[in-house]
Amino acid sequence: MKILTIKIKNYRVFENIEIKNIPAFFVVVGANGTGKSTLFDIFGFIHDALKNNIRQALHVRGGFNEVITRGKEQEDIEIELQFRMEILGTQRLVTYILKIGQDKRRPLIKREILRYKRGKHGKPFHFIDFRKGKGYAIINEENFEQSDTEIEREEQLESSDILAIKGLGQFQRFKAASAFRSLIENWHVSDFHISEARGSKDAFYAEHLSPKGDNMALVAQYIYQEHPEIFKEILQRMQERVPGISKVEAKNTEDGRLILKFQDQAFKDPFIDRYVSDGTMKMFAYLILLFDPKPHPLLCVEEPENQLYPSLLHELAEEFASYAHRGGQVFVSTHSPDFLNAVPLESIFWLTKEDGITKCSRAKDDPTLVNLVEAGDLPGYLWTQGWFQGVAP
Repeated sequence: MKILTIKIKNYRVFENIEIKNIPAFFVVVGANGTGKSTLFDIFGFIHDALKNNIRQALHVRGGFNEVITRGKEQEDIEIELQFRMEILGTQRLVTYILKIGQDKRRPLIKREILRYKRGKHGKPFHFIDFRKGKGYAIINEENFEQSDTEIEREEQLESSDILAIKGLGQFQRFKAASAFRSLIENWHVSDFHISEARGSKDAFYAEHLSPKGDNMALVAQYIYQEHPEIFKEILQRMQERVPGISKVEAKNTEDGRLILKFQDQAFKDPFIDRYVSDGTMKMFAYLILLFDPKPHPLLCVEEPENQLYPSLLHELAEEFASYAHRGGQVFVSTHSPDFLNAVPLESIFWLTKEDGITKCSRAKDDPTLVNLVEAGDLPGYLWTQGWFQGVAP
């Protein structure tokens, strides 16, 4: 399942923006304040809204009036995602639309739609359509032989601040809703904090790295025990990138907690993670994330170059691209020309702000950039030299 198009209206700096032709590996650059973090927050917002409700998702961001674009307080926030997903063996173009407004200063979902074409021709069919908590869902969605008039609708009533896909997505008979709910639940929007990853943790169980990375030791132990070949690959990559590292292990403490230990060839005894450099911790976290035995359908990482030596960024960019090739779509923002040099032109987008309005451009659509790269220039250096119109590093 891949996101192809994003349309955002009245969400912070995005007064009205459409990003099309989104590749599996999407890298965005732009000056501070143009909306790189806001773009990633769209995914976090939808994830929070699904997990809880619209009011809570807005509250942690300061409330409706802090999220909606300045001067647009009387309008609605609109988010539209277009993606491809397989339904009964056929790849279909699915659209999800969410409109959020206020009623007596209380936020509510004004419209929520999930639609796709039932056949090769005709208009997209609304399989879910809700307005202010009232609407319908199609209960024989998978029967494509029936005509549109034979489709059975089931009237539904949801709270006006709870996403319809939250309830309907629990039932397999709603194919698209269930698949889209699963997609959102498994998004990984990284908010990695090195301080959270250090130190001993209660020895519970975790298969996937958390957004903050505070369960890294648990995930390392899981991969080591359940997927030893993958852990061997992770360790090999660590040895290639971090001089001296020969071993990484998750060890149980006497009080039943878990801690990461690193073995340096220059020392006889291993040392715990509190004495490891920030760059080493972050590289290990990225490898744990990128070699996850079950890749996330969507992975968002802001500025992965922080705390990492520039020479490591080329390999890291290639591993992000490899992750996307294996099936997990990747969104990355960066300020590093070294990272950008390893990214294909078709994966690079940039944000600019004109008269307070953010716009998005695709590097592949700029003939000058295409010709320069074909002649042997690297995207990162072209960016620092000012060839990306309207944006400087």
